[in-house]
Amino acid sequence: MANRTDPLARSVHGTNPQNLIEKIVRSKIYQTTYWKGECFGLTAETLVDKAMELDHTGGTHGGNRRPTPFLCLALKMLQIQPDKDIVVEFIKNEDYKYVRVLGAFYLRLTGTIADVYQYLEPLYNDYRKIRQKLNDGKFMLTHVDEFIDELLTKDYCCDTALPRIQKRWVLEASGTLEPRRSALEDDFEEEEEDKEEGEPMDVDEPNTREKEHHRGRSPAKERDRERERDRDRKHERHHRDRDHDRDRDYDRDHGRGRDRDRDRGRERDRERDRDRDRHRIRDDDYSRDRDRERDGRERERRDRDRGRHRSRSRSRDRRDRDREDGEHRRRRGRGSGSPHGPAEDDGPREDPKKRKEKKEKKGGGNGPDPNDPEIIAMNKLRASMGMGPLK
Repeated sequence: MANRTDPLARSVHGTNPQNLIEKIVRSKIYQTTYWKGECFGLTAETLVDKAMELDHTGGTHGGNRRPTPFLCLALKMLQIQPDKDIVVEFIKNEDYKYVRVLGAFYLRLTGTIADVYQYLEPLYNDYRKIRQKLNDGKFMLTHVDEFIDELLTKDYCCDTALPRIQKRWVLEASGTLEPRRSALEDDFEEEEEDKEEGEPMDVDEPNTREKEHHRGRSPAKERDRERERDRDRKHERHHRDRDHDRDRDYDRDHGRGRDRDRDRGRERDRERDRDRDRHRIRDDDYSRDRDRERDGRERERRDRDRGRHRSRSRSRDRRDRDREDGEHRRRRGRGSGSPHGPAEDDGPREDPKKRKEKKEKKGGGNGPDPNDPEIIAMNKLRASMGMGPLK
């Protein structure tokens, strides 16, 4: 509630008056102890006492950009929106220079173009010293006329963006403002009148020599007057040229600022393109590494499957080889006549009955072959005699 604008306040430049100060600076002002303790409940009448206590100007300072009391009071004036007469009295106050500077700053933010030039240009004759706090917290010595010149010629003052105003020569050409009249012209006119009054006037002398002498001196006076007029014209032309040069310098600085902003924008775009290319290269490298890792995993799985297949084929070959070796040993043991019996192999074991029958058939490996014709004939003969066959 304490930070809201007065409901009866009018909009300035089509917006809320407090919006003339940037949101970040405004939020920092709301958080300061000066705003909460000193600016709470101020009105247009009581604000003058706080303005009289000011001892410096400035915007924000320090690492966390703390606002100065000058900026806090300016925001308070935007919040309560005092009458124009009160602001004009602030500007015309000659006893307290910071009250005058505060009123000029507020009028530059909220006033019309004609009011800004009408009430701020006379302050060019105020050469009093004021202190200004810089961004690093240090103080700088300046003057009231320099502060007014900054308000009229610059776009930024006290960390606040100033509304745009037209050049003076444009307003003079359109008839909105009268040509500027130097404050020194009155002094020159008074000096000229004093000189004319102080010179002796010997016009009624009867002596013709004195009349001729007086007539001879009058062209010198005319030359002096012409010289004074030329000096006044040169002085006025000098002021006009200085104003024109200031406007030209302002246009040039504004153009440089625009070029600087354009170059900064191009540099930002270039930086963004570089970042985009850097991210694209990083993504490509990441994709390439990921594809490489996937290929490596595929290769490892393929090698593992191949090794498993090889080991399976090797074990199968080993089993086949062992089986063939066992059969070969069995055949060789069956066909050999070794007295030690058949050679043992790694094949499957036979039953004892079958092994006994084989031994009986083989005859222990020492008996005759029963298929031998002689043995057959001998067995027939023994059978006829009632004897058993040969063993």
